[in-house]
Amino acid sequence: MGSTRLPGKVLRPIGHLSVLGHVLGRLTLSKHELKLIVATSTQKQDDVIKDFCRSVDVNCFRGDEQDVLDRYYQCAKQYGLKHVVRLTADNPFTDIEELDRLIDLHLQQGFAFTHSFASLPIGVGAEIFAFNALERSWEEGHALHHREHVDEYLIENPDKFKTGVLEVPAVKNKPDLRLTVDTEEDWQKACDLVAQAPDEWLGTEQLIALCSAFA
Repeated sequence: MGSTRLPGKVLRPIGHLSVLGHVLGRLTLSKHELKLIVATSTQKQDDVIKDFCRSVDVNCFRGDEQDVLDRYYQCAKQYGLKHVVRLTADNPFTDIEELDRLIDLHLQQGFAFTHSFASLPIGVGAEIFAFNALERSWEEGHALHHREHVDEYLIENPDKFKTGVLEVPAVKNKPDLRLTVDTEEDWQKACDLVAQAPDEWLGTEQLIALCSAFA
């Protein structure tokens, strides 16, 4: 809730759901059985996120606001997770079809770190860590940026972690398109997109087409 560029953004409404509501709602469409956990901070301002999670019957873990790597590690440890799928709460348009393919790739190939950021629009992809990779990052990643961003140590040390990158269909290859919510302009665009089809989960191809029509 403490975003400086867009205060309270994760609970801002987009259509009939909040931004976080869109994230969680899309995850229910996955073919995989996922344990949903919202990992927020212990700051007073984030009490409303805990209340929201309680209202929608979703697990809520609270940890350090600045040391996000520690927050993820402690959360995964508490819940006994073997793998962690990371989605940030300001990305309401996660491509669940590609997420399912990402999970399959990660598990079938035994990767330590797998992501789908290379080609998809910004805010649509996801990443997965094996718990032992997350733990090693937590143990060895001591620089400030390693603690503020969960994946920085893995990205900087590809020789230490078996890494997979998901190949996506050409029709979804639009890495320069912003579909995240980080500014007032992003939020307004997200509202406009959802207004085009308020009763359906817009797919990435639809979102790209709509953005092209708005341009």
